[in-house]
Formats: sequence, structure tokens, C-alpha cells
Amino acid sequence: MIISYNAPMNASNADDRRPRNPGRPREFDMDMTVESAVRIFRERGYHATSVSDLCAATGLTAGSIYKAFGDKRALFLAALDRYVETRNAELAQLLEAQPTGRDKIRAVLRFYAEASCGEEGRRGCLVVSSAIALATFDEEMAAQVEAAMQRSEDMLRRLLRQGKRDGSISSDIHEQAMARSLLALLHGFRSIGKSGRTRNEMLTAADEALRLLD
Repeated sequence: MIISYNAPMNASNADDRRPRNPGRPREFDMDMTVESAVRIFRERGYHATSVSDLCAATGLTAGSIYKAFGDKRALFLAALDRYVETRNAELAQLLEAQPTGRDKIRAVLRFYAEASCGEEGRRGCLVVSSAIALATFDEEMAAQVEAAMQRSEDMLRRLLRQGKRDGSISSDIHEQAMARSLLALLHGFRSIGKSGRTRNEMLTAADEALRLLD
């Protein structure tokens, strides 16, 4: 989506000698703006991200941000929606190629492990950081974060059920309890990834976690 805004005069504006009608709006891409907001919110968290930080990340003025989104909170909710949607789509595509329930859960574990190492790991997970920082701060935010976590738990439970049906996972596994255990493990991956972990460390942890299903 393309949104118009009035850009402030700066050096590059002054050097632009092309004719332009007074007050003529420039345009920015809403999708790119939200993606930029995702990055800064992941790195700094909701509370530590200022409107100035968002301006620097998106290249917009504070007035343009307020006009397009209303306030920082609304931009955060849009960023959280985008982050969850993108991650879920990436994971769904990965799972399609896995034949058994166990293979799918292994893919989930390694997907989170890959996201919890190096520079990507240090950026952190917007859902996990929001669950910690916003649980008692804002009911709507907390509900959105809880819904994202519940979808992940439901997915894990479905994969466990599939694995039990196809024989790749022990029939003794308690689906609901194990789904919650795996969810806690995945979120733990993202938390420790903020401190900086190697790819080998995280993938080894993911492979070891799969032993829970034996």
C-alpha cells in the first residue's frame, strides 16, 4: 500500500531542482514501513523504542507516522501482525516438505534454532519479547500475543497427533502437555538467542530436544 506524506526540507530536498508544486505530497510504501518497524521493535522492544527511533528506521517524520498509524502502539500492533504472518508462512512452507509428524516437529525445532543464533538471534522474537514486556501493560496487546502463542501450541499438538498416527512418535506421549513443553522450549531458544549463540549450539539443542518424543 502506498501512502502520501509531506516530507520535511533537508539537504537532498534542497538539491532537487526538479519542478514541484508547493505542498506536493511524496509517497511511502506502507509495507516497507511496517517491515522497518518490525526490525526496530525486535531489536529494542516496545518500551525502549521511541518515535524518534521509528522515524530513523522508517525514514518518515513523526507527523507522517502519526497520520498513517495514529500512534506508536498502533504501529506496533501492525508490526506484530506482520511478523507473525511472515513467520507462520515461512514455517508452513517448510512443513509441507516433511513426511511424518516427527519430521515436522524436527523441522519446527530447527527453524527456531536457526532463528536463535548469530545476528538474527540477537534481534530476538517479537512475540516472545512482547509476552514478557506487555503481558500486564495492555490488554489488547497481551491478547494478540497470547493468540499467536496459542496458534503455535495448537500447531504442535496437531503435529504430535500426526506423529502418533503415523508411528513416528511414541503413543505414550501426552499431546497437550508435550505441546506446551515444546512451546516453552521454542520460546526459550529465542530468549537465549538474544545473548548470542552459535548455529551449532542451537541446532545441537534442537536435535537433542527431539529425544523428548522417544
